Amino acid sequence: MDTSLKNKFDSIIFDLDGTLWDSTANVALAWQNAIAKVDYLNEEMTVERVRSITGMTYDSIFDKLFPTLTIDQRKEVQKLCAISELEILHTKGGELYPQLEETLKYLGTKYKLYIVSNCQNGYIEVFLDLNNMHPYFLAHQCFGTKGNPKADNIKDIVNDHELKAAVYVGDTMGDYNAATQAGVPFIFASYGFGVVPDGMAATADSFSSLVELL
Repeated sequence: MDTSLKNKFDSIIFDLDGTLWDSTANVALAWQNAIAKVDYLNEEMTVERVRSITGMTYDSIFDKLFPTLTIDQRKEVQKLCAISELEILHTKGGELYPQLEETLKYLGTKYKLYIVSNCQNGYIEVFLDLNNMHPYFLAHQCFGTKGNPKADNIKDIVNDHELKAAVYVGDTMGDYNAATQAGVPFIFASYGFGVVPDGMAATADSFSSLVELL
């Protein structure tokens, strides 16, 4: 087992979707309920469609999914989806990756833990509240906080908490690019939704494998 990353970092910043949990089935359900409320859309919102945009900023998601809508229509759909998403996730949540809590508990004894996601305001809080995860994370930041790209949010966490040697764990090329732009090494969560061909510091084939890597 590669132990080259042990004792190299003081902190770990995690992506959320595809890294800590998989909420795509319930997000697809929520968005389907939302678009049913407008008369100018008649589309099926599948898990595959939701996964295809995972990692994008919340604004960019709706630009990609509904490019033919007017700006006002797209804003309306985005607002309806955002409300429906939080309502449904508050009750149904998402699927935690195996051994998530045990792994976080272990990592928390060695590193400071954070979350940075491109989600809307309130989404990370749902994950933390539903699964009693608040004790494991010192802070979090998302696109919805300031409307900033993920690289800037990673930098904010690093600067605000005076981190000297952070590493970012994510599952998409967007995550890799953001971490690289922020000057933070990247660990690829290959069990998630995306593909990162190279450039990572290491690859985690399961969440629990971070115990061996770090």
